[in-house]
Amino acid sequence: MAALPVVRHCARLHPGLPILLTTTTLSAFEVIKDLLPDVVIYQFAPLDCPDAIESFIGYWKPSLILLMESELWPNLIMSAAEKGIAVALLNARMSLKSFNRWSVPLGLPLVSLMLSKLSLVIPLSTIQAVRFQLLHTPPYKIHFAGDLKYAVGDVEVREKELNTIKDLQRQFNDRPIWMAASIHRGEEEVILRVHDELIKAYPSLLLILVPRHPQDIKNVSLALKKQKVNFVLRSTMELVSINTRVYVVDTLGELRMLYRVTPIAVVGGSFLPSLSGHNFSEAAAAGCAVLTGPHVGHFYHMLVEMWQINPLAVKQLTGEAELLEVLKELLSDSKALEARQGAAKDAFSIMSHGVVNRVWNLVSRFAMDAQQKRGIVD
Repeated sequence: MAALPVVRHCARLHPGLPILLTTTTLSAFEVIKDLLPDVVIYQFAPLDCPDAIESFIGYWKPSLILLMESELWPNLIMSAAEKGIAVALLNARMSLKSFNRWSVPLGLPLVSLMLSKLSLVIPLSTIQAVRFQLLHTPPYKIHFAGDLKYAVGDVEVREKELNTIKDLQRQFNDRPIWMAASIHRGEEEVILRVHDELIKAYPSLLLILVPRHPQDIKNVSLALKKQKVNFVLRSTMELVSINTRVYVVDTLGELRMLYRVTPIAVVGGSFLPSLSGHNFSEAAAAGCAVLTGPHVGHFYHMLVEMWQINPLAVKQLTGEAELLEVLKELLSDSKALEARQGAAKDAFSIMSHGVVNRVWNLVSRFAMDAQQKRGIVD
């Protein structure tokens, strides 16, 4: 999803240019397939072994390769560099665990060689830039442009999604609503306990529950059945009635749309110590009051940037007790809710402005340098 704004931007600037997009899983493609411009060709990424990479590059003959975040594929990078193809790493990040693993005497020469072959590194934060530099990425190749995840929320809502939004709003019938998005296994227990307490004060309250992984749907369904909670699975297209307490989203690629039907969004992957958060800028873009748990991992830089614009933009909670407390406040105080909704939307707007242009300008410049070295100047 973070790559999508760049893909669309490139397609607008160069409408006749074929763009090859690769993913490593079918589920990733299912999420974005309807959002891709017509010029995009979809393929599974090749295994990162020399023969597969040589065959793939030899067939497609790319003039530029863009990698996302932590997708560092040594054979792909080395092979492209040998052929004079520019390789850029966008939204570059490296976890502390990976950094420590590469920093050992055996790993450092290998990663240094690989990183030296990149044409451009656009890090997510200063901390990430320092890690790449300590692993011997040439400093002149590291440039800041902003976080592309901010631009994900700018992808326009399609007519089909607008019709779905209107249909869901009719079904929800002005009931009080909150959503728990990207919920990992174990977090559903926290969410359902909180919802059970909230219903005591707000009997018509509806929870939209969106598990992060499709394989977790069964666990969520069993937990709801065990508690004798009336719920509906989105995939069944069953209508939501006044007796429905939980709307379980077991479909892919609808999170951006669903944020537009709820005033409050709790972003999961953040309530257990083993987790490291998820992107909450999409919820902010939709104008939700955004809440997240204590464990946000590399999304902490996004949290701080939004706080700097407005401290109300995102509420980071200490745990289950504070989640219940804050939700009660937002459900009972319309002014507090509106203040957080406005703060989130404003912070997103400011942070997302111009990020795609900045990234693309850097990519274009470094791609041109690589082409000049190859003697191919367009």
